[in-house]
Amino acid sequence: MFAVLSSVSRRVLAGMAFLGASLACPVARSDGVVEVFLDRALIVDMPPGAHTIVVGNPGVADVTVLRKQNRLVLTAKSFGETNMIALDAEGAALTELVVRVKSAEHMLIVQRGLERESYSCNPRCEPVVALGDAPRHASETIGQAAQRNGFAASGGKP
Repeated sequence: MFAVLSSVSRRVLAGMAFLGASLACPVARSDGVVEVFLDRALIVDMPPGAHTIVVGNPGVADVTVLRKQNRLVLTAKSFGETNMIALDAEGAALTELVVRVKSAEHMLIVQRGLERESYSCNPRCEPVVALGDAPRHASETIGQAAQRNGFAASGGKP
């Protein structure tokens, strides 16, 4: 049992060294964790020999494989954690990463009793829709954005 864990740990660390150098945004930590902001994507180089990429919970994060560039796009979709495993052509694990999805650092959360509202504050606070927001806040924010986009598409005509 210890030898298996030791072998897995060596593969994880080897993969982390490779992936950590290639991440476009947050850097993989030495403990095998990649942190990604919600609704953001990272370009990641696949480990040498990777044939298949498996994501534990594609509701938290998902990948799009770019075979010609030997890269993948890692997209954060929901708060939480999942794992991502790279397998070789025979199905052996090359590396495993934990993918942790977190909220952006410039987000402001306003809690009014049980109602929650989210704002992006960079540099000024503007309403945004985030997971966990009250339905009223979400529908008002989406409605305003749709109205604005419709106005822009019509060339400013009512």
